[in-house]
Amino acid sequence: MTPGARLQAAIEVLDRVQAGTAPEAALTNWARASRFAGSGDRAAVRDHVYDVVRRKRSCAALGGGESGRALVLGLLRGTGAGLAAFDGSRHAPAPLTDAERTHLSAPVAMTEAECLDCPDWLVPALRASLGTDFAAVMKALRHRAPVFLRVNVARVDRAGAIAALAGDGIDAVPHPLADFALEVTQNARRVRQARAFADGLVEFQDAASQAVVAALPPLKGLNVLDYCAGGGGKALAMAALGARVTAHDVAAARMRDIPARAARAGVRIAIATQAAGAFDLVLADAPCSGSGSWRRDPAGKWALTPDRLNQFLKNQAQAIDQASKRVRPGGWLAYATCSMLQAENEDAVAAFSARAPGFRVERSRRFTPLDGADGFGVFLLRRD
Repeated sequence: MTPGARLQAAIEVLDRVQAGTAPEAALTNWARASRFAGSGDRAAVRDHVYDVVRRKRSCAALGGGESGRALVLGLLRGTGAGLAAFDGSRHAPAPLTDAERTHLSAPVAMTEAECLDCPDWLVPALRASLGTDFAAVMKALRHRAPVFLRVNVARVDRAGAIAALAGDGIDAVPHPLADFALEVTQNARRVRQARAFADGLVEFQDAASQAVVAALPPLKGLNVLDYCAGGGGKALAMAALGARVTAHDVAAARMRDIPARAARAGVRIAIATQAAGAFDLVLADAPCSGSGSWRRDPAGKWALTPDRLNQFLKNQAQAIDQASKRVRPGGWLAYATCSMLQAENEDAVAAFSARAPGFRVERSRRFTPLDGADGFGVFLLRRD
């Protein structure tokens, strides 16, 4: 595909996204209908689409509308790329109209929220939560996230994993947020086909998510419940560090891949659809707004509403209350979210502490994309 054809494909996918289709589904549907597109073409179209979704407000302002075509024009204008591909050649976008030329040649006065690609209603809450880092964090969310891997220390050390990846032409370097974290710096798209991945030496996992596990007490020999396990990333990390892990999730279907992932990693994880018993440590990585991971799921930024956030807050309160019941006396409760909002972090923990005076906060830590990974909050509480 020519560069113009790739842009036109992105325009068509974005039109479907604007009509209500999730970006991933829209890209999948396009790829299935476009068998002529090679892997490089699919990757380029995907990058165009997600670059726009991350910057949808500024792209709309700069491009003069919310159609796929206007959004792509806004992206190119905002990044300083040329518009030569809009030449009307075969499979390329049609030439610019007079109205488009007029808009693109005139200065655009954007609000702060448009410049930062932030929903208006979230500006006060994010500013209060992030303080002087607000603008810098929001700018960071406008860019693609790095690719991180977790070294499976049950099988290999970090140097060994780096060497194994290099054998497949993949460059990776240590990341400071966790002793087992790697950042892929070259050929990230090869990882899933790499021998190191197939042999369970590495897993995809954001560095801040790994830092949550690194912030827990020493795990070797502990009986641990991952109360909101989801796909099992943190459960696998804890098991690799020597914990006896039970995975639970209120939506059991989310855990369907854990047995296969555990087998590849060479660790054992018990699956529980009903949490029971008492544990040395219970991790509640609660469902949340996902504001810390908007680089990876930019559509989530635009889908979040005040009502949805309120529902998340209720679900978080339920999750931490239920998880706390499974902590043995003297044990640990870890609460985490991939959110940068104070309401889902400090406020949620303060409210829980008021309801459960038998738990005390021992330590806490917050991460933002300025730390080089996703935004996360982790709070470690000890039961009396």
